Amino acid sequence: MYYIIMNPSSQSGRGLRIWKRLEPVFLEKKIPYRLMMSTHNGHVRELAAKITSAGASDGAPVNLIILGGDGTVNEALQGIRDFSNVNIGFIPTGSGNDLARDMRSGRNPVKLLKRILDAESFHPADLGCLDIEGTMEPTPKRNCEGVSNRHFFVVSSGIGFDAAVCEEALSSPLKDALNKMKLGKLTYLIIALKQLIAAGHVSCDISFDNGETVHLNRFLFAASMIRRYEGGGFQFCPDADAADGLLDLCLVGSLPKSVIFLALPTAFFGKHYLFPQIFHYRASRIEIKTSAPLWIHTDGEVYFKSDHIRLSCKKQKVRFLI
Repeated sequence: MYYIIMNPSSQSGRGLRIWKRLEPVFLEKKIPYRLMMSTHNGHVRELAAKITSAGASDGAPVNLIILGGDGTVNEALQGIRDFSNVNIGFIPTGSGNDLARDMRSGRNPVKLLKRILDAESFHPADLGCLDIEGTMEPTPKRNCEGVSNRHFFVVSSGIGFDAAVCEEALSSPLKDALNKMKLGKLTYLIIALKQLIAAGHVSCDISFDNGETVHLNRFLFAASMIRRYEGGGFQFCPDADAADGLLDLCLVGSLPKSVIFLALPTAFFGKHYLFPQIFHYRASRIEIKTSAPLWIHTDGEVYFKSDHIRLSCKKQKVRFLI
């Protein structure tokens, strides 16, 4: 049995169109499945909790296929009860698709589904965990009721500029318009340029599990990466390994905005570390304190601002079918 969670509104309805191409594969192979469509914010989390709780009762692994963007996968993670008993298949229908880009899963959804259904084993991957320790100021753009201070992620978690870009993109009419023109990747770049202009002066203190500490009088953002890509193709941590049990941190300090405008496009190719004040660290646990609350994201999903967070990496905790 395969349980399927689909976000029908992903990329302006592309999710539903893709499902119409995938359903015949199940029927042809006579594979039992149960399709569940999300209808509101938080519904994917509720569905994942229901599926994995019921599946755990008989002891057999739950095969869960997610049709949506990185945000849909992230929301499902929050509902999974026991990661050791769930096999996840992912068919991207979003606009950013950084998870699929890093997994090199290809663009043909039918071929990808057949690979998932034919998989004889799973591929283990790291699971990131964000704990909000400080203030929690919710975004007005979504219902944050019942959302906890702990969030899981499988791509990245960031505080500062990159999260502010994600927060603005949550309800951006520009995103919908570009998605319809199949130019969704440009959404994050255009909003990023706007956020760069508006970025304020905030300091940070960062500590790592090896005892090392970093203080910056001014910083733009800190992105803790499990995988290489974020924000629709920015290769912030080109050497990140999704199964090494470590977080790769891209830390951007005080740079003139004119230099940042030059550096940002180079991140598509992972060449941004050539610029001063852009640093790379690697650790299994990271603590970040900022002088003012900033937006935080996990896999592009934004719920709160905070001034104190902890991040950790659970080695090879997630099981992907591909």
